Amino acid sequence: MTDISSPQIAVSPPRNEERIGFLLVFLSALMWSLGGTIARFIDAADSWTVVFWRSVWAAAFLLCFMVWRDGWRGTLKLFRDMGLAGLAVAFCFATASTSFVVALAYTTVANILLMQAGVPLLAALFAWALFRERVAVATWLAIAAVIAGVAVMVSESLDGAVSPIGDGLALLIAVMFSIATVITRRFAHVRMTPATCLGTMLAAAFAASQASALGVSSHDMGFLFAFGVVNLGLGLAFFATGARLVPAAVAALLGTFEPILGPIWVWLIHSEVPSARTIVGGAVVVTALLVHIGLEFKRQTRPQRAGVTGVPSPN
Repeated sequence: MTDISSPQIAVSPPRNEERIGFLLVFLSALMWSLGGTIARFIDAADSWTVVFWRSVWAAAFLLCFMVWRDGWRGTLKLFRDMGLAGLAVAFCFATASTSFVVALAYTTVANILLMQAGVPLLAALFAWALFRERVAVATWLAIAAVIAGVAVMVSESLDGAVSPIGDGLALLIAVMFSIATVITRRFAHVRMTPATCLGTMLAAAFAASQASALGVSSHDMGFLFAFGVVNLGLGLAFFATGARLVPAAVAALLGTFEPILGPIWVWLIHSEVPSARTIVGGAVVVTALLVHIGLEFKRQTRPQRAGVTGVPSPN
């Protein structure tokens, strides 16, 4: 088993793999951004019931995905080989996914999104403090722009009643997701899909012990299926595969597309027009993300010079 206290040195992936990592992490944010829209269709009053069924469907999807890709023996081997790093990621995702649903009962979505805007900064700080992973100046500037943009987006809702429980859970989501991002990147040689699957199983088991009842209507079950498979399961599969291919701060930065795209889906599907501040803040964040990603691709496609960037000199 891999000992998380003695991590191996992460080897930078080839440039084409890093680009795939960018795409997969973005797709994970896209799937997660559908969460608020799907949740609005669910009538179940008990948050723990929602956590249970969402986690059950996500676990079933992830397990089937691994069996389809690696077979039963390969899947069992993946669970055995994920080590302490995988267990840590499983705990982080179980805590974060559970806290997200429960927090919605205590505080506003705006407050949760503002807390999650700090994920890139926390991930960068954890990666630097624990593993001395270098964070480029451009990434720091993009992180600052993202936090400022999301702050503008949610500022209209911050003058209401504040729930210490809800905001505490929102902060916990940010911390857990940041730690999972850093661990996934640091232990790039460990496949984290089984860790995310285990995380959903842990969340389902705990929710089952807390729920007043597990029965739901057929209407709710259909949306809970989408909530678990599309929003959580597919999002986790994309993230677990892609986050190990890109720097932790960049992975978390791409993840901030979730709070940007979320209001857009609500507007398109539920006809809720975003406020002026949401539009302005979203524009700031999207611009910062696109500029940063563009600079990263430009850096990756820059020709390497022989004898300077590791390419052997023809002489």
